Order: sequence, then structure tokens, then C-alpha cells
Amino acid sequence: MMMLVVGLIIFLGIHVLPTSPDIRDALKGRMGETAYKALFSLVSLIGLVIIVFGYHKMQLNPGKNPLLWDPPTWTRHIAVLLMLPAMIFLVAAYIPSRIRTALKHPMLVAIKIWALAHLIANGDVASLLLFGSFLAYAVYDRISVKKRGATGPLGPIIATPAMNDFYAVVLGAVLYAALLLGGHGWLFGVSPIPALG
Repeated sequence: MMMLVVGLIIFLGIHVLPTSPDIRDALKGRMGETAYKALFSLVSLIGLVIIVFGYHKMQLNPGKNPLLWDPPTWTRHIAVLLMLPAMIFLVAAYIPSRIRTALKHPMLVAIKIWALAHLIANGDVASLLLFGSFLAYAVYDRISVKKRGATGPLGPIIATPAMNDFYAVVLGAVLYAALLLGGHGWLFGVSPIPALG
């Protein structure tokens, strides 16, 4: 459990840093923009790797990962359905589109849906820690970006052609299908398809 907690602290901790513009700008001023981004990416990657290994380690050791509740099968069906809009919104965060304009911060919406979907379908301690932490972070960050007026990775929202919405939906659906039809099992060791049986 400790490895997972450490990974979450590192990964989410570095992502909370931009919510304090004074600290972020001071670091950029001291280090330079490029060095700041490189360090941010490196720390994020280290945290993510520790999260993956920590979560995997807990999944392999049921004695250290007790089941708090046994979610009924229908929660897994809902989780699989929720992941389609999550993937579309994830892609929309990087494509100027009316989806992005409507949601303002589609990445955070995607994280909230992803975390909620996995929380309702998993009742073990590791899942509660992992997905609960990401859900809490996404809620906090959404409140923060609203207060700061942050615009997201693409900058200010501009008028976009309707075709961009089509691209976001199609690419999100392709990503969803890739995960559903083998990618999730390959990456995380659990296939969502058998869970529906």
C-alpha cells in the first residue's frame, strides 16, 4: 500500500503545483520554462510508474488489499459505458472543438468520469485509493482552474469547425475500442469484457 500512496503523493502533488501560480511562476523564473517543464514531466513519470507498480503489487496480494464491498455486475456494465464519453472528452482536450468549448476543461471531466466508473466497479482498498484520489484531484483542480481562469493545454477557447467535433468523437471511440478489445488487458492485466459476464 505504501508504494501506491507514495506514487499518488508524487504524481498528484506535482499536478497540484500549477494551482498555485505564485509558486509555479517563481520556479519557472528560477529554472526557466524548459527546465520547469522537463522537471514536471520527469516527476510526473516517476510518480505514475510508482502508482502502476504499487497498484499492481496490491492487486497480486489480496491479503494486503481487502475487498470493502463486492460491486454487483451491473456496476461493471455502467463502468464500460461511461468509459466511452471519458475517452472522447480525453481526446477533446487536445482538439479545438465545440466539445472543448462546452466542457471548458474536458481533460478534468474525463478524469472524473474515468475515476467514478472505476470506483463503482471495484470495491478493493487499492482501487478506492487510486480512483478516489484521482476523483478528488479532478474536483479540486476544476475548482482551481475556475478561480484562476486557466484555459487548459490549448490556450483560450476559439471558434472551431464542426469537423473537429467529429474528429474528437471518432478518435475517442477508436481509443475506447482499442482499450476494450485488448488494450486494457495488455496494459493493466484486466480485461473489461470478461467482467461483463
